Amino acid sequence: MTLRSPQKSTRKQPEVTIPAEHHDDRHERWEQQEHAASAATRDIADVPAVEVITTTAVHLMSAAAVKVGLADSPDEQTDLDEARKLINALAGLITAGAPEISDMHARSLRDGLRSLQLAFREASVIPDPIGKGPGEKWTGPVN
Repeated sequence: MTLRSPQKSTRKQPEVTIPAEHHDDRHERWEQQEHAASAATRDIADVPAVEVITTTAVHLMSAAAVKVGLADSPDEQTDLDEARKLINALAGLITAGAPEISDMHARSLRDGLRSLQLAFREASVIPDPIGKGPGEKWTGPVN
């Protein structure tokens, strides 16, 4: 069996050109986006490490709360496997970051982590042994 290329259309195809005013608009938008991106890059350099650590922890905490079932639609959003991963990551971040951030920041993050660990234990059909729950490798047993 021999394969052949499809026949080329004999129909005249219109030539597509971009009018100069649209080209200039696109170029200007591109330059604005590049400027915004470079400004954002410079801005991250100005953010203190404490703020980066605490903001990251809050994002992990929020995601874990949703996955544990503490959100608006727990029947649809609960995923304990995902929650375990997020809580483990959060516990590691808080444990490693605690010496770098003030006690005031670390204390509130630890309280939030403990609440998530207890919510996880409550949501689990088959509870983990004490000391083997998510994040307990870094925080010690939670009960």
